[in-house]
Amino acid sequence: MAIQIINTAPIAGQQPGTSGLRKKVGQFSQPQYLENFVQSVFDTLGDCRGQTLVLGGDGRYYNRTAIQTVLRMAAAHGYARVLLGQGGILSTPAVSCVIRKHGASGGIILSASHNPGGPDGDFGIKYNIGNGGPAPEKLTEAMFARTQAITEYRISDAADIDLDAPGLARIEQMSVEVIDPVADYAELMQRLFDFDAIRALFAGGLRICFDGMHAVSGPYASAILEGMLGAPKGSVINGVPLEDFGGGHPDPNPVNAQELIARMASDDAPDFGAASDGDGDRNMIVGRRFDVTPSDSLAILAAHATLAPGYRAGLKGIARSMPTSGAADRVAAALGIPCFETPTGWKFFGNLLDADMATLCGEESYGTGSNHVREKDGVWAVLFWLNLLAAKRQSVEEIVRAHWATHGRNYYSRHDYEDIDSAGAAQLMEAVRAQLATLPGQVVDGYTVALADDFSYTDPVDGAVAGKQGIRIIMTDGARIVLRLSGTGTQGATLRLYLERYEADVARHDLPTQEALAGLIGVAERLAQIRQRTGRDAPTVTT
Repeated sequence: MAIQIINTAPIAGQQPGTSGLRKKVGQFSQPQYLENFVQSVFDTLGDCRGQTLVLGGDGRYYNRTAIQTVLRMAAAHGYARVLLGQGGILSTPAVSCVIRKHGASGGIILSASHNPGGPDGDFGIKYNIGNGGPAPEKLTEAMFARTQAITEYRISDAADIDLDAPGLARIEQMSVEVIDPVADYAELMQRLFDFDAIRALFAGGLRICFDGMHAVSGPYASAILEGMLGAPKGSVINGVPLEDFGGGHPDPNPVNAQELIARMASDDAPDFGAASDGDGDRNMIVGRRFDVTPSDSLAILAAHATLAPGYRAGLKGIARSMPTSGAADRVAAALGIPCFETPTGWKFFGNLLDADMATLCGEESYGTGSNHVREKDGVWAVLFWLNLLAAKRQSVEEIVRAHWATHGRNYYSRHDYEDIDSAGAAQLMEAVRAQLATLPGQVVDGYTVALADDFSYTDPVDGAVAGKQGIRIIMTDGARIVLRLSGTGTQGATLRLYLERYEADVARHDLPTQEALAGLIGVAERLAQIRQRTGRDAPTVTT
């Protein structure tokens, strides 16, 4: 074995987005593409000698090949130890868990999260820092700057190691420990939730369906739900990770998780349904013929947090991304704790969690989590709901309706316009921005605009400012329209339109969501001219 220094040149476009660098597999597999970015990460981190790195991914196509490259480069940069998930598998929340438990300096996650996989699909790479959370913007910006100036990379010429054999391997002076990807994470879950009560729930006949979507959470759900908690065999469907996610789109929403939705709507539906995404950090919760919005899920878990052992002392605060509905704000007010509104991206929650200012966090894009790690966590959310069911002895629908009766209902929807022309999407956003100064006070289709701005966030911990985080149009009755461009796609642009209206009257809690929001949808179309500017008559996905 020897360490080689290979000449290279900058490759355009290696700028991390909301959660790492995501591109098509064809781009990542081009000569020196992955190596350039990994070298830029290590250059930005500085002296890595003697440190521990956590490494794993979601099992998508190119994952195993990329792991071998990262291992050889880590060895060339002096890492003493790598903790590698067996088979290259580690969910994103499990990486955070392992970093924190073993005192690693950071971790590399190979995933494009909820994006499609396979040879023609997407691939991604993300660096997580020593607290277990995603690298902050100042660090990812430095990594991008380095990709534009790189001239060489360092790599060992060692042979590939066996990713599937538990135990120790060695590359140069670096030890590689192939670990059980579930063990550390499952141990943490046992400390947070009442496993005995959940076991009793299953022993009493509760039936569930967890859709792993042929993605990384399948092994975690099988080991914990079926193995440790006694859920009937077959409760986990699509539980084996596949390189192309079985040809599906591993994004847990009613459109993509159709098998789960069909089961939960059948005459013999299970009592509880859930799904997770490609890298295991998102969740969807479903009752019998009853969907739970991510915004409501966050609010309900917060309202009943003390029913779970890990949160019995109560919450220090709640944090939500700006596009997420205000349902959690109402719970925070009732509990007398703060609710923080941040930009989209889990990295913005990290400072709040580290400073013990927030305990639960959530994003409207099916992401919920807490201070147990520094990532959102799909299986954690499912276990929290099961703990809630065990404690309250109510159905999913009964719990949600009781919450609405207490706090009111925030009708909420997201309309996604995927793979639209990037230049046209940017022009649409600029055209709306040009109206912001004159909108307050205007009456549009019966709504009076109270506030119109481009959301800017000042971190209450370190004072960092993040601007242009999404356009908000807020009405005098609290109804909201939010527009932003997603940072997680790999081609074209995705325009996200968020709509929210609060309803206190219990007698009006059963309106179809799109009907309840029809007025706001009309206002959004009038102000943004979405159909005209995108050429789309309807959203690609409505959730």
